Amino acid sequence: MRSKIYMEIADELIAARRQKLDALRAQGIQPYGGKFPKTRSIQSLVEQYQDGELVTTAGRLTAKRTHGAITFADLRDSSGKIQLCFRQEQLGSKTYQLFDMIDLGDWLGVEGRFFKTKTGEVTVEVERFVLLAKSLRPLPEKWHGLRDVEIRYRKRYLDLLANEPVRRAFEQRARLLESLRATLTRHGYLEVETPMMHPIPGGAVGEPFVTHHKALGTELYLRLAPELYLKRLLVGGFEKVFELNRSFRNEGLSTKHNPEFTMLEAYCAYEDYHYMMTLVEELITTAANETLGTLQFKYQGQPIDLTPPWERISFDVAMAELGVPAKAMDNIEMIREALARRGLRVTGLNRSQLVRLVEQVFEPKMKGPKPLFVYDYWTALSPLAKSLPNNPHMAERFELFIGGIEIANAYSELNDPIEQRRRFEAQLKEAQGSRLKAQGKKQPPASSLQPRAKTIDEDFIEALEYGMPPAAGLGLGVDRLAMLLFDQPSIKDVILFPLLKPEG
Repeated sequence: MRSKIYMEIADELIAARRQKLDALRAQGIQPYGGKFPKTRSIQSLVEQYQDGELVTTAGRLTAKRTHGAITFADLRDSSGKIQLCFRQEQLGSKTYQLFDMIDLGDWLGVEGRFFKTKTGEVTVEVERFVLLAKSLRPLPEKWHGLRDVEIRYRKRYLDLLANEPVRRAFEQRARLLESLRATLTRHGYLEVETPMMHPIPGGAVGEPFVTHHKALGTELYLRLAPELYLKRLLVGGFEKVFELNRSFRNEGLSTKHNPEFTMLEAYCAYEDYHYMMTLVEELITTAANETLGTLQFKYQGQPIDLTPPWERISFDVAMAELGVPAKAMDNIEMIREALARRGLRVTGLNRSQLVRLVEQVFEPKMKGPKPLFVYDYWTALSPLAKSLPNNPHMAERFELFIGGIEIANAYSELNDPIEQRRRFEAQLKEAQGSRLKAQGKKQPPASSLQPRAKTIDEDFIEALEYGMPPAAGLGLGVDRLAMLLFDQPSIKDVILFPLLKPEG
């Protein structure tokens, strides 16, 4: 019932604003103006106040207070707000009455002189004003804040208008991206762009989005990760490259997952995963200092301390202490039994199960105030990583956790084309077997599995055969890092337009 009443009131307000729009046009006034000479932000005007100075500015009208022949109003832009004073004596009766047709939410350009009120508030006494855009819908909740979470995500423009902290969070996110780029550039990295549509999905484990190119008559896939293309650039002679852009996974939604997300991937020739631990530590601490001004803050009430050095723990050693040696990787039952004796439970071994297992094993440290590097993972779950020299079952790989959130993943890159093909073929065989098992069929003999089928990226293997230098690679989840630094509970709060279930 209340919803119906609100809708009726909104319809009345919109109708009233349309009548004002028609009245303005009838008087020869263009309600959607053009260029206006705004050269300084409102904040800079206030900070550089000089009594009696003639100034011009523009923004959105957010408040009106009429006292007979005088009206005070608030004008706001992205930097702040300033008070305006409209006097009938100054503007003339006709122009002053015209201001009655201006509503909250309208965009105005104004010109006038500075003065301060008795309370010391910086104010512009308006001598001329121009309507730049008429707002036909009222601002949300009379500017007191938009609190409906669903509306906030669907109509982000209203969220940015009504909630100052939301706008600040996205301004901070922009500075975060600037910081990440600057740090890598300072270290000699070259920013590059690689394709977002791939003929073969690769570079990460996940379900891809499928699209179709009409002219070529072929299926393409939105990229899971840019990794395989960035490694091709190492083959081509670039020694330090990075890409800061979108990747896509056709998977579920959660507070930590959005199908479209921003990743930073960086690759450095002649280095290994230990180097990447140092680099990601610098990337994040620099970003925290430049956006927050501190390395100590709180995430959802939990203290976080980014002060280096960060703790490093071997996954290989931890598993061995739990009774799971690396050579047991191929025996899921042995792993289950060994972990069950310690009160730990896994239903399978894949990428998501690995994260859950790590969370169970290292939970106390992961949720502590200090960042945690967990390194040396099972090779079978790291098909693009180089194995340890003395242990083929373990890979030179790490994951970084801060505040219980997985922030980054990195490894020493596998550059042996023969071993890379073997791993790709093993992956393909396992995937085909899983599909058959799901269909209730038996696993066919290995010879019939077509190990060089289309799902193996033959061009990438060929590139490796030309020779790729030893290298280290890093993937950093920018959205999750923004969540952490800016104390946001959901990934939707750091993505301007997150994917949502269709209305209705």
